[in-house]
Amino acid sequence: MTRFPEGPESSPGFLLWNATLRWQRAIAAALSPLGLTHVQFVLLATTWWLCQTDRAPNQVQLSERTGSDARMTSAVIRRLEAKGLLERRPDERDSRAKIIHPTAEGIDLARRAITLVENVDHEFFSPADQPELLHTLQALTGVRKLN
Repeated sequence: MTRFPEGPESSPGFLLWNATLRWQRAIAAALSPLGLTHVQFVLLATTWWLCQTDRAPNQVQLSERTGSDARMTSAVIRRLEAKGLLERRPDERDSRAKIIHPTAEGIDLARRAITLVENVDHEFFSPADQPELLHTLQALTGVRKLN
């Protein structure tokens, strides 16, 4: 039958699903005034972060780093480029690839969006023990430290 005869509220999957939906709604509401979707934010902010800490990524690297689908990443990059937030430049090491850079407007928007998203995260996750939650999420996703 079921491992959770007391109901779905005892199922970790059901609880994670509901928590994810609540969190996504909160993030979407915070980003909406900036004209960004959640995936646009993730790709823009990650591009900016990589350009600051490592080196500018190409589309494949950005897709791998964020765990997003390569085709969806391509479509979102094109949309962010059309908005003037990202630009693609030829990769000197691979003539087939384009390196992605945030524009000045993209950097400004990424910084403002990061502040909003971090505020939502702080409020949303504050009821949980932060180090324990972070450890659990890292174990579930296989993501450790992104550096």
